[in-house]
Amino acid sequence: MRRMILPICLMLGACMPGTSGEITSRAATGDVSVMPPMKSFSVPRPAAPQRSNVDLARDFIDLSMQLESGRQLAVLSRFETPITVRVTGAPPATLLPDLNRLLHRMRNEAGINIRQVQGQAANITIEAVSRADIRRHLPQAACFVVPNISNLAEYRQARRARLTSWSALETRKRIAIFVPNDTSPQEVRDCLHEELAQAVGPLNDLYRLSDSVFNDDNVHTVLTGFDMLMLRAFYAPELRSGMSRRQVAERIPGILRRLNPAGENIAPRHPTTTPRAWIRAIQTALGPGAGPMQRRQAAETALDIAETVGWTDHRRAFSHYAIGRLSQNTDPEYAQNQFAAADAYYRRTPGTEMHRAHTAAQLAAYAISRGNGEDALTLLGPQISVAETHENAALLAQLMMLRAEALELTGRVAEARSVRLDSLGWARYGYGADWAVRAKLREVSALNPLKGPNG
Repeated sequence: MRRMILPICLMLGACMPGTSGEITSRAATGDVSVMPPMKSFSVPRPAAPQRSNVDLARDFIDLSMQLESGRQLAVLSRFETPITVRVTGAPPATLLPDLNRLLHRMRNEAGINIRQVQGQAANITIEAVSRADIRRHLPQAACFVVPNISNLAEYRQARRARLTSWSALETRKRIAIFVPNDTSPQEVRDCLHEELAQAVGPLNDLYRLSDSVFNDDNVHTVLTGFDMLMLRAFYAPELRSGMSRRQVAERIPGILRRLNPAGENIAPRHPTTTPRAWIRAIQTALGPGAGPMQRRQAAETALDIAETVGWTDHRRAFSHYAIGRLSQNTDPEYAQNQFAAADAYYRRTPGTEMHRAHTAAQLAAYAISRGNGEDALTLLGPQISVAETHENAALLAQLMMLRAEALELTGRVAEARSVRLDSLGWARYGYGADWAVRAKLREVSALNPLKGPNG
C-alpha cells in the first residue's frame, strides 16, 4: 500500500480560517448552471533532481531494499521481462488516457519496456473498483498494490498468505493494482502513478525526499524527475533480481554516474534518517481514526521531534504545516504563524516548490478573509504556474479561485470573473463531480468579506 488517505489530500479540502459554521452562513457566489469542459494536462515538465549522486545512491538503496514498515529486504526484485499491463473492472473515462500517458513517460523517461495489452493475461492488472471495495480490505488506503494476484477475489483468499508478501519476492511476474472508479479523475491518476511506480520499482517511502511521489506526504502526485531517475536505475542492466543489498550498493554509484553525470559535481547533503516516532506522530495527526485533541497533540509531538533532531528542511516545515491545518478553525492567527514558519523552512529547502504552493493557498485564504486582496495576489502570483507544472489540477483550481476573490477585493471584477471561470475546467478534473466543484466555489467565495450572507 502506498497512497494513504491522509496528508495533503485532506489539507486541500479546507482553506477557511475560522469555524466551519461560517462557511455555510456566508457562502455566496455566482450560480454556475453549466460547467465548462474538463481540462487536462498535456506535455509533462519534470525537473531533473538537483542532488549529489552520493545522496541519490543512498536514496536508491533505502527505497529499493526496504519496505515502508522499515523491514529490510533480503534481495532486489523487479520484472526481468518486458512488462505488460491490462485494465479490468469498471474504469472511469479518464483512466485509460491517463494510463497511456503514464506508460509513455515510463518508456521515454525511465527506459522501461512496458505496454498495455488486451486479453486475459498480463504482468500487471489494474482493476478499477469502488472506494468501498478498497476500504473494505484496507480502510486507510485510497488504492493499493499486491504481488502474485490479479483481482480482488484472489486477494481476499490470499491476503494473509506468504503469496502476497513483498519480502518473499525474488522476481516480479504478476501484480495487481486496485484503483477507485468513483472518485475524481485526479485521484485515479495519482493512484496510477504511485501504484504503478511501486509495482515495477521501489517499495519504500521516505519522508526525507522533497521531490518525489515516494513520500507519504502526498505533496507530489505525478512521477517527478527524481522518480524517473530511480526507475531508470532500477532497470539498469547492471542490476538483476536476486541481488543482495551489498551487491546493489556496489553497483549503484556507477549506474548513477552514467545516468546522472551532473550529480557527480554536487556536494552531498547527507539528510538524516526520519525517526519512526515522527512518522507515527504525523500519521496520527493527519490520518483517519484520531480525535481533534489527539491529532493536535500528535502534531505538536512531531514538531518537538523535528526541533530535537535539529531539522531545518521540509520535514520541519511539514510539522509546522500540520499544526497550522489542525488549528486554523479554532485559532486562525496562530495557524497563520505556523504556515509562515512552514514557508520559511520550505524556502531554504531545494525541491519544495509544490510544498510552498500548498502553504501559499492557506496564507492567501487568510489574507482574503481579512480583506487584504493585494497581499493575497502577491502570495498567489508565482504559485499558479507551479501547480500547473506539477500537474495538480485540484490545487491549481483552488489557487485560481482564491485569485478571483483577491481580484474582486481590489476592484478588478471582470478579471476575477474570467479567472474564476477558467478555474472550473481544472476543478472538474481535480474535484470530480459538479457538486464538488460548486462546493469548492462556495467555500472559497465565503472567504471574501465583501460577500454577505445573501451574496
